[in-house]
Amino acid sequence: MGFFETFFHYLSQSSAITIFVLLVLSIYFIVTFWAFFDRYIVLSKRLEIEKGSLKDLYMARSLNVNKKSLLYSYIAKVAKPNIDILEAASSDMVRQSTKHLTLLSIIASTSPFIGLFGTVVGILETFSTLGSQSSASLSVVAPAISEALIATAAGILVAIFAYSFHLILKRKAYELSSLLSSQSKMVLSNLNQES
Repeated sequence: MGFFETFFHYLSQSSAITIFVLLVLSIYFIVTFWAFFDRYIVLSKRLEIEKGSLKDLYMARSLNVNKKSLLYSYIAKVAKPNIDILEAASSDMVRQSTKHLTLLSIIASTSPFIGLFGTVVGILETFSTLGSQSSASLSVVAPAISEALIATAAGILVAIFAYSFHLILKRKAYELSSLLSSQSKMVLSNLNQES
């Protein structure tokens, strides 16, 4: 029996609650990958721009941030850049870059419990069915229990991806924050030297 045949056989034998649990975990799985790739692409592009801008400041090729930098639009709004506007810009950019981290954290922490709920319901149904039979052997109980454990396995799988992606994005957001902070210090240092 192939994987898909086994899977469809499992679904046909499952209760509505188990199917609902697997559906929720499937949605979690899709949302996890969407949130990760959405932020990962944006953060990777931003990091490249900010690294180039900081390099230009360090090499004294420029006294101000690159026009593509996240800080530029904030600096352009004031006559003279100051620490307050630069900190506000950095805070705003970090807030935007960590947009999906809470969602990934919620998915990582709740998906194992959702899977466990599906398993418990599956095991309860199995024991209820077996209780009405006159005899139950291991060959009858083991397949039913193993089918119930699929929900827990699915919950753990989703949690692994969500937690891993959360940590990757958190690190990238930290790198962005660090680059923006360094650029802010360089801009303020250049202004002090000009004065």
